[in-house]
Amino acid sequence: MSLSVVQLIKLGQKYINFWPEKVELARYFSEYRAVQSARFICRTFPALALFIFIMQLYFSSDFFLRSGNIGNVINALPQALVYGLFVLSIPVQALVIVGVKADMLLPPSLASWYRSGLEKAKEQDNQNKLTDLAFAKPRYIDLAQLLQLTFASRN
Repeated sequence: MSLSVVQLIKLGQKYINFWPEKVELARYFSEYRAVQSARFICRTFPALALFIFIMQLYFSSDFFLRSGNIGNVINALPQALVYGLFVLSIPVQALVIVGVKADMLLPPSLASWYRSGLEKAKEQDNQNKLTDLAFAKPRYIDLAQLLQLTFASRN
């Protein structure tokens, strides 16, 4: 599909939220590590960007040497903004990459496994929750939804 960047970011966020946080999935799906990395990046990098912005202003202004002034802070502001915005863009990049992966069709072997899992889930009376899952051309986000539904019904 042809999706805009904003749609890819939203799809990536949904994919991260759907994917279950079960360590045993790491043995079977390489996407588990990608999703865990994206979760970590989205959780920690905004604070890291703020920290980098503040530290860049602090060290560029010479306040730690007790010889700084507000003029040095104003002169260091553009550079601090560039560093902060760069680090702040990394979570957006991670969401776009995960969104692209979520929109990809499953390979044939994984698609057949998905279909058999979908049939088993239908037999377990989860019919009302399975209406939005694809059967003909499943994507990775459909797999994440099925895994989430499977692990939620176990608990």
